[in-house]
Amino acid sequence: MVKVIMGKRGSGKTKQVIDLVNQAVHEEAGNVVCVEKGQNLRFNVKYSAKLIDVSEYPMELSYESLMSFICGLYSGNYDITHVFIDSLYKITGMDDDAKAGAFLARLDKFSETTGVKFTITISAGIEEADESISKYF
Repeated sequence: MVKVIMGKRGSGKTKQVIDLVNQAVHEEAGNVVCVEKGQNLRFNVKYSAKLIDVSEYPMELSYESLMSFICGLYSGNYDITHVFIDSLYKITGMDDDAKAGAFLARLDKFSETTGVKFTITISAGIEEADESISKYF
């Protein structure tokens, strides 16, 4: 399952993600991971969620790198049940809808295979999303 939360800056996406992460920590039997660039969520997310700041790792910003990073996370911990990605365009350094849609499709297939759920925020207007993204709302 892949779910996208999309809205312009200041629309409440981060607050919504914080609530969802904290809820997942209480409800899910496995590990909850939250990937972000920077440390915006550090003091708001419960300590039992694994917070990962991708800027601490020497990786190039791209959809391919992020997918590889997620695969590496899962290969090191098969108990992951939910991954939250805060601000996809910021993490990848690209606000290309076609590439984002292809990335979401790959995540969806990965989710079907592994059972890991994904919730992703994208900072852009909902009306700007093409079909490859909007089908995950």
